[in-house]
Amino acid sequence: MRGYYFITDHRLSRAGNVSDLEAALTAGVRTIQYRHKDGSTRELLAEARQLRELCNGALFIVNDRVDIALAVDADGVHLGQDDLPYFAARRLLGREKIIGLTVHNVSQAREAQRWGANYVGVSPVFATATKEDAGKAAGVELVREISQAVTIPVIAIGGITLDNALQVIQAGADGVCAISAVLTAADVTAEIEKFQNLFHQHFLKPHPSA
Repeated sequence: MRGYYFITDHRLSRAGNVSDLEAALTAGVRTIQYRHKDGSTRELLAEARQLRELCNGALFIVNDRVDIALAVDADGVHLGQDDLPYFAARRLLGREKIIGLTVHNVSQAREAQRWGANYVGVSPVFATATKEDAGKAAGVELVREISQAVTIPVIAIGGITLDNALQVIQAGADGVCAISAVLTAADVTAEIEKFQNLFHQHFLKPHPSA
């Protein structure tokens, strides 16, 4: 899961979720999370199915909705602390599917790993208006503490921009997501590639598009 972790947001999108997904794949993104808080279950199902078919080998994760994930044969789900409990989701999804958990402290991260979560999302790292219930900013130091406390991938999200992403990567994040910074850009692919290049810069591997 190293690199840019893409999350859809139809409210911020300039061109729609399908176009954004295609742009993310062009930029080399390998993990897609479908997040849609509005709309009917039927609407979400139809869109999730369309996006799933476009993923072409990239991991397709559904936010919150285990039912939608099962219906479109997604690769897994991402759950928050107030969503369906991990073990209930695991019983429904089986052992082969991916489950990521949002965590807000080291204790939750260790617990997630002990349960068998495939990765954790640390949120919010910085103040963000993208998710209304995101909570208080945790700061880069928490990313560092969690990355040192667990061996599963750590994804950082919340208020991340090109100006602060490198310090998050240096703190140990395996992936970052910058929803507002990317989806409000005129060229989504080019913007994601800037974040991808930060990973290659940190790991001393030039990005092919550089």
